[in-house]
Amino acid sequence: MGQWHNLIKVNDLQPGHGVQATVEGKAFAVFNIEGVFYAIDDTCTHAGASLAEGPVAGTVVTCPWHGATFDIATGAVLSDPAYEPVKVYNVKVHGDGVFIEL
Repeated sequence: MGQWHNLIKVNDLQPGHGVQATVEGKAFAVFNIEGVFYAIDDTCTHAGASLAEGPVAGTVVTCPWHGATFDIATGAVLSDPAYEPVKVYNVKVHGDGVFIEL
C-alpha cells in the first residue's frame, strides 16, 4: 500500500477541467469530472504532450498535440495516434484537498 500525497485543493479545479500537479518530481494530470477527481500520468504516450492541457469532454481527454484520446477513468487509449494507455492513480478527497496514492 502506498503513501498519500496532496495534489491540489478541491476549489482549485472546476468541473470539466484538468490541471497539472507535481508530486515527488513526477507530473500528473488531475481532472474534476462532475465533482469526482481523477489522476493519470500527465504525458501522452504518443509524443509526450501534457494531457492536463488537453480539452475534456465527459471522461475523455484529448491530447493537445496530435489528438489522441484517453479515458480519464481507466487510462485506456480511445483513438490514434497513441497505442499505449496511461497509468491511472488512486485519488481521494479529504477536507479541502485532493490526494494521490503513490
